[in-house]
Amino acid sequence: MKNPTEEQLEQWHKDPSNWKLGLFYYNPEDERLFPPKRVKWAGWTVNFANPKSIVAFLILVGVLLVFVYRKQLF
Repeated sequence: MKNPTEEQLEQWHKDPSNWKLGLFYYNPEDERLFPPKRVKWAGWTVNFANPKSIVAFLILVGVLLVFVYRKQLF
């Protein structure tokens, strides 16, 4: 859904069917790359129903691993 309302975003967030095993956010309608975690003050999570979100997460992890690996070389 393009440009969902704040009300729609909140409804998606509260819907238990969008949280697999209570931890993994899975909502094909939500196009955000990093929606808030179930406990919002804890940060953001990946929308596992959005391929762009998964790719962004993998790139982020890859960049972090490169920095960690390079740090160990010196």
